[in-house]
Amino acid sequence: MRLLLTFAPLLVAVALLQLSTGGLGPMDALSGLTLGFSTGEIGLLGSAHFTGFFLGCWWAPRLMGTVGHARAFAAFTALGAIGLLGHMLLTTPWAWAGMRVASGLCIAGCYTVIEAWLQAQVTNETRGRAMGGYRLVDMGGSLLAQLLVGILAPAAYASYTLLAILCCAALLPLTLTNAPQPATPEAPRLHPALAFARSPLAGAAVLVAGLTSGSFRTVGPVYGQAVGLAPEQIGLFLAIWIGGGALAQWPVGWLADRYDRRWVLIGLSIASTLACLLTLATSGSTAAILVAAAVFGLTSFPIYSVAAAHAHDWATDDERVELSASLMFAFAAGAIAAPLTVSWLMAATGPAALFVLIALAHVALAVIGTLRMRARATSAARTRYVYAPRTSFLVGLLTRRQRRP
Repeated sequence: MRLLLTFAPLLVAVALLQLSTGGLGPMDALSGLTLGFSTGEIGLLGSAHFTGFFLGCWWAPRLMGTVGHARAFAAFTALGAIGLLGHMLLTTPWAWAGMRVASGLCIAGCYTVIEAWLQAQVTNETRGRAMGGYRLVDMGGSLLAQLLVGILAPAAYASYTLLAILCCAALLPLTLTNAPQPATPEAPRLHPALAFARSPLAGAAVLVAGLTSGSFRTVGPVYGQAVGLAPEQIGLFLAIWIGGGALAQWPVGWLADRYDRRWVLIGLSIASTLACLLTLATSGSTAAILVAAAVFGLTSFPIYSVAAAHAHDWATDDERVELSASLMFAFAAGAIAAPLTVSWLMAATGPAALFVLIALAHVALAVIGTLRMRARATSAARTRYVYAPRTSFLVGLLTRRQRRP
């Protein structure tokens, strides 16, 4: 109970932040379709969001060092609320792209502050339980956010106002707490090629994970509408993908801790390819589409964490934070490029292009994995498998001790 009370402000802030911003991508996609945006313009919104997210990861530690944690959190939350409230004032794709940059800054900045605060409060005895609760709240909030999108009317003042209220409510737990503010973490240096230098397969896998997540979260609602899903079913479609990914973490982690992680990545890539084909084959049945989404989440969602674990196998302990930054850089590169690319392909060839592109990316990853098995016959000493949330660069600090053999 004492542990729960200690971390309650952080966990409540995470839950409210996810409820407000976690469903903004699909909400914007559905609203854009209602307002007549093209598929390419909807893809632009997803790319803008991940651009803002990556910029926020680097700006946040510097702003925290200048104004402190609570003020930095308030500034980032204000950016998110302004972006949400501005949606129905300027209903053009380029205006919304600017607002999505603000939402990306908000998420990256707020998570950086929360994880810096969490890092300062955990001890070696409480680290595992605290991180477990944090991941549960984060993923649970994301799942509920997708379901919330299904009951909110697209392109409506009330919908975006409710999301803005939740975003503002996330201010209260951290700004009203009397806990002392922690020391400002040092911003990690960016070595984009570090992940590829330690493990080319891990770098490629994280790039594919960014492509998968960025395109599915952004353009998935467009695909759902094209195959006949109602708005509430589209929210369920996205939530089931996240739920499937959450369920997969334990069994995939068990496999990754007992077998060569390269084989696990190859197996997940092949399974993800088959899941894409299953999704395309079941596009005529709502129940089958939802089942296929769960299978797709089970196979594709854990790839980032397995790739991160494999990269950390080849890193020294003092490289872990910068390696986490490099992995997120590769993920962001895939997530920025994918929505624009897949939306243009969908506009030109139809909704099936979403899963065709994702399937081809996973086929390429399986081929890269096979080639790397030949190039490097042995695997490194295994670090512990850790579910790695893609929230801020400070995850490297939070999980550094957990990764030690």
